[in-house]
Amino acid sequence: MCQYSSPNPKPCSPDSGEPSRDEKKQALVRELALKLSHGDAVARVQAARDIRRHARASPKARSLFASAAVVQPLVSMLPSPDHETREASLLALLNLAVRNERNKDKIVKTGAVPHLVELLRSENCGLRELATAAILTLSASDANKTIIAASGVVPLLVQILVSGGIQGKVDAVTALYNLSICKENTFLDISVEAITPLLALLKDSKKYSKFAEKATSLLGILAKSEEARCVIAESDGAILTLVETVEEGSPLSTEYAVGILLSLCKGCREKYRELILKEGAIPGLLLLTADGTTKARVSAHELLDLLRDESKPKRVPSEDLETIVYDIATRVDGPERAEETAKKLLHDMVRRNMELSINKLQHRAALHTPNVPLT
Repeated sequence: MCQYSSPNPKPCSPDSGEPSRDEKKQALVRELALKLSHGDAVARVQAARDIRRHARASPKARSLFASAAVVQPLVSMLPSPDHETREASLLALLNLAVRNERNKDKIVKTGAVPHLVELLRSENCGLRELATAAILTLSASDANKTIIAASGVVPLLVQILVSGGIQGKVDAVTALYNLSICKENTFLDISVEAITPLLALLKDSKKYSKFAEKATSLLGILAKSEEARCVIAESDGAILTLVETVEEGSPLSTEYAVGILLSLCKGCREKYRELILKEGAIPGLLLLTADGTTKARVSAHELLDLLRDESKPKRVPSEDLETIVYDIATRVDGPERAEETAKKLLHDMVRRNMELSINKLQHRAALHTPNVPLT
């Protein structure tokens, strides 16, 4: 009978003296931890860079290097007067925290937040933006939100939003959003200075993106004060940007955007009604009454009623219009397909409304355009 040898080599026996892969990894962690704690400045920086490199390689490596012997000395390097030391430790901690909730919590418990707050005050733009990225990453963990919000970080994030580079601005928005959704942080003191850069970022972003959801959420929080509503209304293109978000946004960003417009109109109908109507909000609001989230539909109905010209004969209320369209759809296609048909009918009505508005605008423009002789 033929004997076949195994194609796979046998693992080394415990008596072979050859360390296993796990033993080698543990030895590497101990070696780098020792350099962090007892090495000179150059050795510490190199150890931090090595940890960053290994942490980027795999989730297992991030867990492996998250021991107190590694995290504690990395955190202690953050307030160093040496730029390379601060940068190397910050990058190492940032990579350890990415997509690892335990590491995020461990870094915060080790006392990193006050040092990160100080780095946000740094005159070095690169360190400020790295610190912003670290706050963003750590604030993604629910356990850290209250600690970070209480650290005095919010005004510093607003300053990054106002004057930072584009990546710093985006990270600051996400960090502020992370802090805002914590139930314990019932009131975040976000300055109205944040409004202009938030609107600019929203204008340039895809309205259905996750970023647009975060930006409109923060604008919605700010719009609760009259001062903020004035800033929004006076910002060039702000209401048009919000109307475009209602028309093109995701379910959440449209919900937030219509809420902001409603907040404006409820705050002072006489002041904001014409501004909202001027930007062509009606078609998007009508669509939202059919397609939006429950909260968005309620807000859209309420805003449509506030936008109605009370000096003219009362038209069919938006709720009644939706009911009428639904009844027609039921008669045409039966109750099983009524909802789908009603949405199509509303879409067609809105499209036709927009076409008529464009035709009127073109006609009006033609009447007021002077005849220019050809040269």
